[in-house]
Amino acid sequence: MSEKLLRPREVCEKLGVSYSTLRRWIEAGYVKAIRAVGGKYRVPESEVRRILESRAKEIRAVVYARVSSHDQGEDLERQVRYLLEYCASKGYRVVEVLTDVASGLKTDRKGLRKLFELVTSRQVEVVVVTYRDRLTRFGFEYLEYFFNQHGARIEVVFGEEPKDAHQELVEDLIEIITSFAGKLYGMRSRRKKKLVEEFRKLIEVVEKSGEDNGN
Repeated sequence: MSEKLLRPREVCEKLGVSYSTLRRWIEAGYVKAIRAVGGKYRVPESEVRRILESRAKEIRAVVYARVSSHDQGEDLERQVRYLLEYCASKGYRVVEVLTDVASGLKTDRKGLRKLFELVTSRQVEVVVVTYRDRLTRFGFEYLEYFFNQHGARIEVVFGEEPKDAHQELVEDLIEIITSFAGKLYGMRSRRKKKLVEEFRKLIEVVEKSGEDNGN
């Protein structure tokens, strides 16, 4: 006997969401749907049961989003929106939305510190991020292991950072050079400042060369 297929209106009523939200979930792959004749969506009844059952378990989640600079405000809002919709589709109860405007290399981020507090006090079961690099540029596996020891897992929605995140990678690279130069020559030394300035110029030359070559 074939499984019952529900119309979008029926699904929205059962899940308590709007049609636009359901459509986004389907397009993002959070909800499995079938294209019927005429191109209209039909959702298997088992999908609705899955979402309702996951809600009943009440998995507590933290949404964490990060950008490197204040002019990326729209991207930060977009991350949060995607993550909230993702959590809703999974039936997670979001207990906190944390954001940072800082490099992924910095460990003293306000949002990240709050995240550690929530995890170590066992107030959450899952930490949801768009990309691994939003949480940290390096040492993701260490964070993952640490969180697991406190009963929480990290759930990455999109996997690896998109390749067009060029400028942020450049800024992080400069920050690494700045840190090492400070340790070699002292943070206030002229040699440190000169090294960083020369490295910035080198980056500009390389990027200009790439543009001239059509790369």
